[in-house]
Amino acid sequence: MDKMTLRDVDLKGKRVVMRVDFNVPMKEGVIKDDTRIQGALGSIRYVLDNGGSLVLMSHLGRPKGKGYEPEFSLKPVADYLAKCLDKPVKFVPDCMQADAEAAALQAGEVIMLENTRFYKEETAKVKKTDDMTDEQLKAAKAELKAKCEEMGKKLASYGDIYCNDAFGAAHRSHASTAVIAKYAPVAVSGFLLEKEIQYLGNAVEKPVRPFVAILGGAKVSDKLAVVKNLLSKVDTLIIGGGMAYTFKKAEGVKIGNSLCEDDQLGYASEMLKLAAEKGVKFLLPSDNVIADKFDPEANTQIVHGDIPDAWMGLDIGPDSVKEFSAALEGAKTVVWNGPMGCFEMPAFSKGTFGVCEAVAKVKANGGISIIGGGDSVSAVKKSGLADQMSHISTGGGASLEYLEGKVLPGVAALTDRK
Repeated sequence: MDKMTLRDVDLKGKRVVMRVDFNVPMKEGVIKDDTRIQGALGSIRYVLDNGGSLVLMSHLGRPKGKGYEPEFSLKPVADYLAKCLDKPVKFVPDCMQADAEAAALQAGEVIMLENTRFYKEETAKVKKTDDMTDEQLKAAKAELKAKCEEMGKKLASYGDIYCNDAFGAAHRSHASTAVIAKYAPVAVSGFLLEKEIQYLGNAVEKPVRPFVAILGGAKVSDKLAVVKNLLSKVDTLIIGGGMAYTFKKAEGVKIGNSLCEDDQLGYASEMLKLAAEKGVKFLLPSDNVIADKFDPEANTQIVHGDIPDAWMGLDIGPDSVKEFSAALEGAKTVVWNGPMGCFEMPAFSKGTFGVCEAVAKVKANGGISIIGGGDSVSAVKKSGLADQMSHISTGGGASLEYLEGKVLPGVAALTDRK
């Protein structure tokens, strides 16, 4: 990554405005998983240990952008962070009214701003209403975009240096992720963002071979561009989860009531053909655990080939686990995004956890294993094998867009290293 990082700037006496990804799962004010907070501590401590002070900002959840919503407040996160750092973290209840608090910061001090998405100009998204003309929509978008610029400028004014350490939001062109960088004297990457780009970037652009990608999850449509991009880079592509049934149907296999996107059948056929042309090994499940209803207590059976009418595939079968595991033996780079089935239900978890065990062996055998965000991360943690993976990504959507080959606005906006 040829972008400046925190190591490239003098932090002594400087105020650093840092975008973190503290969009953590929370219930009734209690944080249920602090992975993203722990991930940001390296950059936070580095700034404080090198004589800087911090203005932290993040989003949480999906507020409507119409002001304060208590369930999306970052106050509990600020309190939790104070315990992690063993020092006070002053909370500012309005991210656009932090001038006094930012100006008063002394070296080693930390303030945290309230949810940036309490302002609609953060995302600058306009929803067209039924009574809105195209011209009105265009005008509304232009007005909000101008406000987004102003918000970015305002957030930049709180410090001397902007640092983006929020990989989970780096694929968004928001006021606090990309626009702010235009107005900051210098815009650098934090260590978490740097690590994500190094792992994912190297995996996609210069992988140590053999390179195997595993894609799962529910929908083909979520991963259209990812499949196409990876077919020009990988040696083997493994498809599991709900998205596999669209490919199976495209091959002429009967899939019963399994999840299928009929409008993507043409695309699936095209990708199977492309894999053959490029000499990429394209693996689909050879057997499936099927159920007579979507229920943990459903009747189940294992089938090879066609799935009977009124039954649905909810996991890959034991033979598929063996075949997929065999394909991972000897792999030197593995990227995994998406579970192999409905692993949240014990009856349909064996496929995901079986593949998880095979991926865990990659690192032990001298390879690199990258878990690409979202449900894959949950599955790896649930399996107890998280510490046996090379890298677990903090950004689901950002990981996918990076695997698609897209430029991430939050990364592109940072200052180039000279």
